Amino acid sequence: MAKTGEIAAFALGEKKTAMVNLPAQFVTSSTADMKGQKYSDLVDYANNSEKTNDLNNESMTDLIDLKEQFSKPGYANRNSAVTETHPIFGSDKLNYDNHDISVLRKDLDEAQKNGNNIHELAFSIRGDWLVKNNLYDPETRMIDQNKLKHAEQEVAKTLINKGFNLPLGEDENDVVWFGVIHQDTDHLNMHLWFAKKSQETRSEMVKQEGKYKGQPIGVIPLEVIEQAKRQFRKQLMSSQELRRHQEILKGVGGFKKEIVETAPENLLNDRHAKAIKKIYDALPQDMKGRWQVGNAHLTAGKGKMAKANQLTNQLLDDLFEKELKQEYEGFRSLAQEYDAINIEDQGMMHKGQRKWSENKEEELRKRLANQIYKHLAQIEDTSINDIDQQMSELLNHVEHRDKGSNADKTKIVSSPQEKNLAPKSPANNVKQNSKRIGDQMRVRGGSFNKISRLWRQDVRAETNAERQFLRNQKKVEQEKANEEYESEISRRL
Repeated sequence: MAKTGEIAAFALGEKKTAMVNLPAQFVTSSTADMKGQKYSDLVDYANNSEKTNDLNNESMTDLIDLKEQFSKPGYANRNSAVTETHPIFGSDKLNYDNHDISVLRKDLDEAQKNGNNIHELAFSIRGDWLVKNNLYDPETRMIDQNKLKHAEQEVAKTLINKGFNLPLGEDENDVVWFGVIHQDTDHLNMHLWFAKKSQETRSEMVKQEGKYKGQPIGVIPLEVIEQAKRQFRKQLMSSQELRRHQEILKGVGGFKKEIVETAPENLLNDRHAKAIKKIYDALPQDMKGRWQVGNAHLTAGKGKMAKANQLTNQLLDDLFEKELKQEYEGFRSLAQEYDAINIEDQGMMHKGQRKWSENKEEELRKRLANQIYKHLAQIEDTSINDIDQQMSELLNHVEHRDKGSNADKTKIVSSPQEKNLAPKSPANNVKQNSKRIGDQMRVRGGSFNKISRLWRQDVRAETNAERQFLRNQKKVEQEKANEEYESEISRRL
């Protein structure tokens, strides 16, 4: 990032950097005191011509360090970076006048006197993202400052209330914060500074050991910063962009739902019976009832579940290549489209970083694998003398059932090798099956029918639970919106 020497001359067409970056830093009161610096020096009164100097026009490769900002009086609202007479804003107003600045400076001095850190975060926003979301016109160089400020007002609440072990302020008046929009670099930068006013005495909010024992905690967790970035982007997206995101996510969810709901009837048939039996044979019998993929990848080569996981992954490959090919290809295509959006928004992927589509596919495969394992657990051991007879009857039953539904075009006829499973004599059974305990299986109910029925019941129950959860979420969001609207009306009255 570099100074442009102009206002709102943002770079366009960049593809390798994130749409919105959010660096975070803080300075302790002791550090500022030691250097004779004051938090209130960050802001100055409007129309002070002395607040700019040559240093404000230097080139830089990154956002200026917070410690250096104090050496440049009025850094926040310096004339070379802003277009408004009163560019500073806070929680209650979009433009602070000189009286507001006076109150702000006193609050900042109080925060420093009481030994609190001052935190700064800077939203660095790409020009083409601003254009795409109707926030910047490169022809007129006008930006929608009010919309940007409203978005930062909301994000400030998240950072202040969720960025630490407890909300930073002990009440709503215990935090001082202010923001400003700087337009003098090739990215638009929105700064946010905040500090607790009263002395911090809560044990959860101070360091308990080490070099900085007794000092207020300064580091905001990365996950909170990422949450703030997502919130900021979402609030600033145009309705068209937001709708595009929602439609893709809805499509991915629709294909996933269809795959999950139709998997039982497409897996539990004679074409896949042999593969499913191999999976059962590979499952560790001493873990029966606890068969789960867990945190491992299905293709991982270690662990007791490794062989079963690999066979299950091959089974799913076969399923997605044939019976559910159309649904699977639709799922992958839309998920990869969302990958492209993420790269637009967040910049190029880091080495080793997994794509969104890869995570979603792994989630889908794990869900299907765990469903298979759950229902294979209904298979119980029986006498080694009749296992092959039971398997033969099972496959014959499934084969007969499928022949009665030839109109179903999603079913694929079994190969001759899979159909040619004649029962063996009991004598041969004893000799062959004494070697493998995994062959000792029968299905409760005598066929895959019961497993298929129970599986479908589970899928319906999961789907209904998900729908209920979404209904509840929408209800909560609607109630929150109503409360905010009523609160806004009451303030106006």
